[in-house]
Amino acid sequence: MLELTGTVHKRDMQAQLLDSMDLEREKGITIKLQPVRMAWKEHRLNLIDTPGHVDFSYEVSRSLAACEGAVLVVDASQGIQAQTLANVYLAIEAGLTIIPVLNKIDLPAADPERVAGEVASLLGVDPDTILRVSGKTGAGVPELLDMIVEKVPPPSGDPEAPLRALVFDSVFDDYRGVILFVRIVDGQLKRHDTLRLINAATDGLAVETGMFAPKQTAVPLLETGQIGYVVTNLKSIAEARVGDTVTLSANRAAEALHGYRQVKPFVFAGFFPTSNEQYPALKDALEKLKLNDAALIYEPESSQVLGFGYRVGFLGLLHLDIIKERLEREYGLDMVVTSPSTDYIVRSHDGTERTIRSAADLPDPSYIEEVREPWITGEVVVPGDYIGGVIQLVNRIRGIQKNLTYVDEKLALIAFDAPLANVLTDFYDSLKSITSGYGSFNYELAAYRREELVRLDILVGGDMVDALSLIAHKDEAYRAGKQIVEKLKTLIPKQNFEVSLQAAIGGKIIAREDVKAVRKDVIAGLYGGDVTRKNKLLDKQKKGKKRMKRVGKFDIPAEAFMILVSKDS
Repeated sequence: MLELTGTVHKRDMQAQLLDSMDLEREKGITIKLQPVRMAWKEHRLNLIDTPGHVDFSYEVSRSLAACEGAVLVVDASQGIQAQTLANVYLAIEAGLTIIPVLNKIDLPAADPERVAGEVASLLGVDPDTILRVSGKTGAGVPELLDMIVEKVPPPSGDPEAPLRALVFDSVFDDYRGVILFVRIVDGQLKRHDTLRLINAATDGLAVETGMFAPKQTAVPLLETGQIGYVVTNLKSIAEARVGDTVTLSANRAAEALHGYRQVKPFVFAGFFPTSNEQYPALKDALEKLKLNDAALIYEPESSQVLGFGYRVGFLGLLHLDIIKERLEREYGLDMVVTSPSTDYIVRSHDGTERTIRSAADLPDPSYIEEVREPWITGEVVVPGDYIGGVIQLVNRIRGIQKNLTYVDEKLALIAFDAPLANVLTDFYDSLKSITSGYGSFNYELAAYRREELVRLDILVGGDMVDALSLIAHKDEAYRAGKQIVEKLKTLIPKQNFEVSLQAAIGGKIIAREDVKAVRKDVIAGLYGGDVTRKNKLLDKQKKGKKRMKRVGKFDIPAEAFMILVSKDS
């Protein structure tokens, strides 16, 4: 599209042009939404390229609120995936015109007729009306641009009304400050206008206005229906929230735009700097990332072993991985990240309820009346040959299969409920392994259910390590504890003394492994003589190791704290 519309010259074209982050290029996925303005046959098109992974569905929903139509791109070889269904439902709820497209028809494995049938049954359209295109060769793309112009309605805002602009994304630039990505719904926005953010109740100045072509290009004016950016003089990151409405201080709009439903993270992990000196830098980096990522939340946390850090909330494990990589690369931070957990609702005997996000916060069992854990409603789209393996996997994570339907004669949709905590560990990897990479997975939070949950503590050398504690179901605690101490045994380096690794519930030890001591050959210098000389030296070494075990100190490697994510299934 960018090449055919002349937005980008052919000499400047490159792979993944809109995926500007290094992480996006390396992983081959879109992480951040990316807007761009294109011109096609006397029409101006404002495109927002969105991610497809379930962890970034909030980016998709925000983009849909700023658009009139959506191009649904389906791979002609892989067909419909679980996230395709979720995004279609989002677009339908938003009332958008949906244009289905089959991409990658140039691939040898492409089967456009079969996939067109899948898409047609999903949307209730004629398979022959679904466009076949190739992003690589450009085949079918001019027809797609014509169809967008024909089918997607033009913006319906009022150019004469007071300015109302929806903030659908924002970034922090070290040199220019806070930059808002806006969709002009009503009125117009000029450079040097004095702005008012309605929900934040703060004023600012439009230092620069511009469009995405696809790089940020300054223009003096943004008009009704356009997507663009505004460089502001806002000093505080907290003043510019995604979903806010921008208007003019002098001529204010009467009411704000609908904005966005506040997203609720449900995966939490502890982020601790390796040295206390980096704690302020970690706080500053999280503040800047939160401006660009409305789904990110964080709060201070302290650990006996790791010191001061933050408990950070995410929408999934990929989201966690991306934030960790960005903190390390973009901000130069060296961190220890604990195993991810979810939030639990604890009800005490006195009737009070509280939400806890870490096993260390779980109160004494004598105070607890019930603990409720989050359950998800999940959908797996998989070829029919792999149905048995997927159902077994769902049962293994304490899941309940709810429904089994067929998208077409070869593709099945398995709906199930399962505890979120069990999906967080290795479910996705196991699914890809069982289905030879063909299975895709989508989920959303359903409800909190009462379960028999216990706190599982891990002791290293007799001392409890609070950052390794976790909340587990009573029936799964022994297996989880045994797995963790076995894995820790391979991760903790040998010392000059024996180190015990124990899993415990309350005061009861349920699993144990020992990291054997490194032995020095103390009898290497002996060249003969009575055997009692050898035994005397070995007994002396034995006593020294006993004394060292009482007073010896050792470091736990950083990878041990992510043990739940990397555990073997």
